[in-house]
Amino acid sequence: MATSATSSAAVRAAFAGLIDYAGLFPPAHLKVEAALAEYGSARSGPHAWMMARFIVPESRVGELLKCAPAPVPLSVIVGTADDSRTWFGSVQASLQRIAAHKEAGVPIESLELLLPRPLSQRETYDAAIGQYSAAAAQNGLSDLPSYIELPKDDRRAVLLPGALASMKRHRLRAKLRCGGLTAASVPPVYDIATFLRAAAEEEVAFKATAGLHHPIRGYNETSGFIMHGFLNVLAAAALVRQGADEDSVVAALEDEDAGHFAFDSERLRWRDIAISEEALRDTRANSFNSYGSCSFSEPVEDLTMLGFIG
Repeated sequence: MATSATSSAAVRAAFAGLIDYAGLFPPAHLKVEAALAEYGSARSGPHAWMMARFIVPESRVGELLKCAPAPVPLSVIVGTADDSRTWFGSVQASLQRIAAHKEAGVPIESLELLLPRPLSQRETYDAAIGQYSAAAAQNGLSDLPSYIELPKDDRRAVLLPGALASMKRHRLRAKLRCGGLTAASVPPVYDIATFLRAAAEEEVAFKATAGLHHPIRGYNETSGFIMHGFLNVLAAAALVRQGADEDSVVAALEDEDAGHFAFDSERLRWRDIAISEEALRDTRANSFNSYGSCSFSEPVEDLTMLGFIG
């Protein structure tokens, strides 16, 4: 049963700085002024401790700077080309513009990047990851966390372990897409479990994106299909780090019963398994860093309704 633990250390460890605000993106798709207003309201509200960065495409940073009444901590999506052959040139140009913004004092805190699809069956993601890492270093951006997303491709599962190993070598992080605007965009539970296990084995931290509007997995009436829950993902990531077996990790991801999750002052409990405050902090720092959401009010309202925050 959910318990009220508004100010508990465990709740803070689980949710502090968890949400990167993505109001510019679907399904919200707000204009810059409206997104900045919503972000500002959240940052000045009682749950500001849960809010992290404002996500913006590199191509819209200039527009945002003209509208922002005060500096906003940003996670910038590096511009890329759809054509794999021109992808790297687009990335180089985008990174140069990002570096210029950073040098001018724009508070850019992290970068996000979508890799190109491999051009042949023999190609892996290693070359693109290495090219990006070198370009980021050349532009003085290696100090920023970069979250790397693999494109949707039939070979993604096969290439995932090698890609994560390459990210580790280049001190990059990963990006996990958990949904989208259609049911087909929602990855199976087993795919997320595989990602969590592989990322933990390579000690690669990640952020999640898309589809995590609510803490608990379940059917969403607005979208018309089942969506993953961010608390499910957090609990599963923590279980992986505690050495849980595959069945437990999968069960935590697919659990749609909010009554199976509860906080007290020192821990999160999922069914009969306890995840300590220390373990939650470790998971957030070294595994599940944050997730992008186009709404801040939805997760806050859900967590309040469940009694996890006040």
